Amino acid sequence: MSFANKVKFALWVYPRTMKDVEVHFKGDNCKSQSEFIEKAIKFYIGYLDEEKGVNYISPMITETVKAQIKGTEQRLARLLFKIAVELGKLSHMLAAANDVDDETLRQLHIMCVNEVRKINGIIDYEDAVEYQRE
Repeated sequence: MSFANKVKFALWVYPRTMKDVEVHFKGDNCKSQSEFIEKAIKFYIGYLDEEKGVNYISPMITETVKAQIKGTEQRLARLLFKIAVELGKLSHMLAAANDVDDETLRQLHIMCVNEVRKINGIIDYEDAVEYQRE
């Protein structure tokens, strides 16, 4: 933009504001205080326009995040189903191979529930082997 296209008008500001302009305009690579003030006005207008855009963008972001969470939830559910099937197969194989009485099975269930609570669900095969050897 050339200087000829600019509009001159009166600007009333507090002395402290003018002092801030004097201190900062060169640090912002502005050639004049007027350029600095114009740049500040454009920045503020952009800020105001952006607030309007947030009302449009925010629901879009929310929907995108919800879709991502739903997709992750579905993948986890499928993986848990596959793990449950494998665990069921293992349980049936062990039951067929071992003759375990009802009382031993009940105590094993209680022990496993307590262990899983204690370790917060993080099962370590090596620890189980070590426990069984004791």
